[in-house]
Amino acid sequence: MLPISRPLTCASLAAALVAFSAAGQAREAGSDDAAQIRRTSFGIPHIVAKDERGLGYGIGYAYAEDNLCLLANEVLTVNGQRSRYFGAEGVTLEQRANLASDLFFTWLNKPAAVDGFLQAQPGAVRELLQGYANGFNRALAERRRQGLPAECGDGQWVRPISSEDLIKLTRRLLAEGGLGQFAEALAGAQPPKQAAQQAAQSFDVAMAQQQRFAFERGSNAVAVGAERSANGRGLLLANPHFPWVGGMRFYQMQLTIPGKLDVMGAALPGLPVVNIGFNRHLAWTHTVDTSKHFTLYRLQLDPKDPTHYLQDGKSVPMAQETISVTVKAADGTLHQVDRQVYSSNFGPIVQWPGRLDWDTQAAFSLRDANLDNTRVLQQWYRINRADSLGELRGSIEQLQGIPWVNTLAVDAQGTALYLNQSVVPYVDQQLLSECGDPAGQGPLVVLDGARSACRWKVDAQAAQPGIFPAAMLPSLERSDYVQNSNDPAWMTNPAQPMMGFSPLISRSDQPLGMRGRFALQRLQGNTKLSVDDLQRMVLDDQVYLADLVLPDLLQWCKGEGQDVQGVCSSLADWNGKADLDSGVGLMHFQNLFEALASDPQSWRVPFDPADPQHTPRGLAVEQASVRKLLHDAALASMQQVAKAGVAPGRRWGQIQQAADGTPVPGGPQQLGVYNAMFSVPNGPGKRLVVSGTSYLQLVSFTEQGPQARGLLAFSQSSEAGSAHFSDQTKAFAAKQLAPLPFTEAQIKADPGYRQYAISERDKAAVASQP
Repeated sequence: MLPISRPLTCASLAAALVAFSAAGQAREAGSDDAAQIRRTSFGIPHIVAKDERGLGYGIGYAYAEDNLCLLANEVLTVNGQRSRYFGAEGVTLEQRANLASDLFFTWLNKPAAVDGFLQAQPGAVRELLQGYANGFNRALAERRRQGLPAECGDGQWVRPISSEDLIKLTRRLLAEGGLGQFAEALAGAQPPKQAAQQAAQSFDVAMAQQQRFAFERGSNAVAVGAERSANGRGLLLANPHFPWVGGMRFYQMQLTIPGKLDVMGAALPGLPVVNIGFNRHLAWTHTVDTSKHFTLYRLQLDPKDPTHYLQDGKSVPMAQETISVTVKAADGTLHQVDRQVYSSNFGPIVQWPGRLDWDTQAAFSLRDANLDNTRVLQQWYRINRADSLGELRGSIEQLQGIPWVNTLAVDAQGTALYLNQSVVPYVDQQLLSECGDPAGQGPLVVLDGARSACRWKVDAQAAQPGIFPAAMLPSLERSDYVQNSNDPAWMTNPAQPMMGFSPLISRSDQPLGMRGRFALQRLQGNTKLSVDDLQRMVLDDQVYLADLVLPDLLQWCKGEGQDVQGVCSSLADWNGKADLDSGVGLMHFQNLFEALASDPQSWRVPFDPADPQHTPRGLAVEQASVRKLLHDAALASMQQVAKAGVAPGRRWGQIQQAADGTPVPGGPQQLGVYNAMFSVPNGPGKRLVVSGTSYLQLVSFTEQGPQARGLLAFSQSSEAGSAHFSDQTKAFAAKQLAPLPFTEAQIKADPGYRQYAISERDKAAVASQP
């Protein structure tokens, strides 16, 4: 599909002119202004400033033009103030109860922790943060005069922000890979006999959130080196699968400080740096890794007092602190809720009924390595400014600020790099054998808290105490390719397997994910690869699992009766994809596979660690037990699809849609759909996309520099009244990627080009407004 570049429509231009005239303070560009903002097609801002303070000012201002209410809502969340405005019974965008969320973030973002993080930042990062806050606040004042967007509701909870608020957002991001998944378990942890009956339903929601973490924050990435690229230079596919709403929603932008910085890509809300992107010298992306970023400690309690634990034979009291949250009652009155949070010297106590119980014998404490990671913003700013692959790699190995993701990168000369260099607790095989499960099996690593010898190991070469040093983490440079789809490091490139690491870092004894196997299939051989080839990997919407088992399913259908022929007919008619034209067979296929996944014996050829690219495969439909399982699953699937209100003749594009009704291609990642989408029921016959392909970026290096195409699948603005609320979503539905203008000539030649300038000298006038 050819890339597209669209000018502003008449309606878009009219809306833009109205906004500019109402803004009042926005002026023509001048050399002494703090920030110049140029907008191109789809409203992408290209921000230029002479220093970090001005650059941050431009970022915060531009972001607030597009997503004011989104950021204000996230600031409210990370300050633990949702119950104050919306009541304790309300829920966050992630469906977490407001009170549990507020208790967790009030604990996480205590003033001392936030101030310590801020003081640890180098001057350039502090300037970016302060500028961002000031720019956002200026836009807020202007938009208040215009009338806040509908997404801000009554606006009472929308307020100016500070650098500290941005730090709190950053700390929430760090906790996402660990303690953040245990918010309810921390907020609800109380000693036995003192605890009220905890609502099992809230923990069911929390469990579902944990299980969805990888689905909603997965990613694909391919870095192609000179040996395999069609032009002998580097190619990169960045395909992060992140939420379409809330604090993990990406935002496109280009950031320039002449002579110091010139980078383009996507950033998370509140971050004044590019997380995934490219500059003139290299391109990089991230995928959520499989490494462990926290461990639990099982505490042996003192029989005399369940708030004391035994360590090295001595009774140690748990630390206690009172966390207070203001709650709005149904009648509008405010009252205070106090909760005790208990901690051992390993970390806070977490309590999960039926899973991590706090009784008279034991309790569980959680230690999250990323809570001590103050280097994350500096890390990405160093990557943004890297002028070589060696500098990017060196900064990551030195700072170790990457929280819970792999890094894949390629340079203009065609060297491809994979790094599993995130923050991982230094728990090696020896420590696991002495203090926990030697195999490190399961999603949770539990160590013995009764012995101080079971603390994480400390290496002087590591950037912080208790994490693995960079030299002990996986890294791989290749001239052909590296790839990752949320699998462990070992099959990054099968020609050079990476093995022998601690189970907390990477495993080599478990099946690859279906997306990873699909990618390796597409990349096998010696065929030269182009940007179009990488684009098709995503936009073909192929269901890789169908290649493995659909023939067996159709063979099974031949021996079945009329009671399941509705399923069999839909499978026979299905095109084996998750595109807009795919039929209901896709839904039946997913339901059948979910049933089969519960029985590993269903595979005809089981997983073989010696052949991970091709096993498991085939369905053992010759076995009576498998045929019965399929029959029962088919009957259940017909009922489920009918109950969901999906008629037999419906197409996938009529079912899976964005919030504005735009059809969205892509499907479940567990089926091997590279264009992974996570959608939830949203009324009869409909599913709403909440996560999946987000920022899609393809970069090719040429003699003229980087050539990039891509889009933001959910569009640039989260405000329904914006001209850029769904324009890129429609382009994504049409599988039309747009060129990403990077050079001055490309930016000014863009049909949607417009520019304006802002300056902090206007701050006093803006601040005087209500």
